[in-house]
Amino acid sequence: MSEAVDPVPRAFLGVEASVSGQRWMSRTDQAAQNRALAMTQVHGIPELVARVLAGRGVGVDEAPQFLDPTIRTLMPDPATLTDCEAAAARLASAIIRAEKVAIFGDYDVDGAASSALVARFFRHFGLDVEIYIPDRIFEGYGPNAAAIDQLIDRGANLIVTVDCGSTSIDALRAAASRAIDVVVIDHHQMGHEMPSCHALVNPNREDDLSGQGHLCAAGVVFLVLVATLRHLRDQGHPQARSLDLLAWLDLVALATVCDVVPLKGLNRAYVVKGLIAARHQNNAGLAALLKVAGIGGPVTPYHFGFLVGPRINAGGRIGDAALGSRLLTMDDAEQANEIAARLDELNRERQAMEAQMLAQAEAEAMAEYGTGENASVILTAQENWHPGIVGLLAARLKERFKRPAFAIALDSSGKGTGSGRSINGFDLGRMVRAAVDKGLLVKGGGHAMAAGLTVERSKLGQLRAFFEDASRNQIAGLVANQTLKIDGALGASGATIGLIDQLEHAGPYGSGHPQPIFAVPAHRLRDVRPVGTTHIKITLEAADGTRLEGIAFRAAETELGHFLMNSRGNQIHVAGTLGADHWQGNRRIQLRVIDAAKAS
Repeated sequence: MSEAVDPVPRAFLGVEASVSGQRWMSRTDQAAQNRALAMTQVHGIPELVARVLAGRGVGVDEAPQFLDPTIRTLMPDPATLTDCEAAAARLASAIIRAEKVAIFGDYDVDGAASSALVARFFRHFGLDVEIYIPDRIFEGYGPNAAAIDQLIDRGANLIVTVDCGSTSIDALRAAASRAIDVVVIDHHQMGHEMPSCHALVNPNREDDLSGQGHLCAAGVVFLVLVATLRHLRDQGHPQARSLDLLAWLDLVALATVCDVVPLKGLNRAYVVKGLIAARHQNNAGLAALLKVAGIGGPVTPYHFGFLVGPRINAGGRIGDAALGSRLLTMDDAEQANEIAARLDELNRERQAMEAQMLAQAEAEAMAEYGTGENASVILTAQENWHPGIVGLLAARLKERFKRPAFAIALDSSGKGTGSGRSINGFDLGRMVRAAVDKGLLVKGGGHAMAAGLTVERSKLGQLRAFFEDASRNQIAGLVANQTLKIDGALGASGATIGLIDQLEHAGPYGSGHPQPIFAVPAHRLRDVRPVGTTHIKITLEAADGTRLEGIAFRAAETELGHFLMNSRGNQIHVAGTLGADHWQGNRRIQLRVIDAAKAS
């Protein structure tokens, strides 16, 4: 007798294909609903919060700790990380001997925050510290031999690399040849070959069994500093007792959110406690960024990810790559305000450049692929594009065409530097590495959702064909089965501040713990209008006259935007996430619209 086959679950609200081509599905199956009920009965967790947790795989027994993550319960003994004790002993030795330390960091938010954490730690003990952030365009990612030699020539006795270094074989060999110790603190995937260094702390190295591979670099740095402080206290260092590392969790939280690492385990504690630290605004640089970004209410992961992070990254993309790390190490408010203003200006320049480049990229993609329905991978390339912005272009193209996308900046010599972004279910890094093996790329690599590459212009046609052949079968299936997971249905009258507070209790949300998505069924689209050049604002009205304001970001030229602009007065289903804007001391509910469908 054959086993019964479960029928295909019904589409939520009967939406088989939304305006963006997605099938709406309930996030919670019967098993998850049973877990949610148990959480409510056993732990007294509000029904909606329990439903959100159960829909994300949280078990009944782990729910209380998930809702109240603490550093004390979730932080492992740092010694469980391979080489952490060796790294901590060497850092403590540098402090005791008052050595000159050089910190080599990456040019993104994680690199800036990690560099600032290490610099603040050493400076607390009076050490002379130099931070070196490479130029994204001229030096690229990670340590290089020339920079290492410069740091040694300027007197560095110890070099600490953060958010990089695990694969820097040649650069670290240069340091070893001059008898200078290097401590690597990183989180990136690495190969079999180990670089020459005194210690390499990376929870993603093959012989690390700590289970902390989900941490960003700043999260690993924090563990190393905890271990180092323990060494110093054991040795009776007079300044060790006065250092409160928990006060610096705002930097760890900032990096954790901006590096889009999974919000599970220790990462949840980092973000929850780091947001509390950030709200005290004890870091002058971070406070200046919050101020220049116009953040008036309590700091949230959204503020970190979409307002603070892009401003720090703007320095690495189109300006001075060291501005971010310099700002986050500052204690002088006036100087911090000056650098924050400069980063804000660079971010506006980046936005203008991105808008111009995106228009060119979309025009090229439309000319090459049409609507993209017959393409598997979108690949665009142009001269005069800024290499620091191609990753943002790739992300926008992926959103627009719902397919993996690459944007490549070509220089005058015919060499292209590009970046790619993928859709869920397709391993982009593997495809890029296969292209390297085929001789189509000068170099390239990455992970499932993002990749970078260098290519000769003469190989672009072959590369485009290779990507298409390598992805066609899998992408066709992924695109045909796109789904939007809905946490529940909600009327305009049910969207309250109390509901927001309940949902925040189940947060913070991010990678691996996505923001709850609600469907607002069969509401009349009372008003719709463009905001700025790319956003669309809407007003939904329920049958009882209750209204709900919403906004669809960057939707103007999308299927969603066109549908909304042409549906005034109609009954429609809308899906989105709930947020509360702070305006003149008041909190206002706003729906961030991500999809819509006709109400049958």
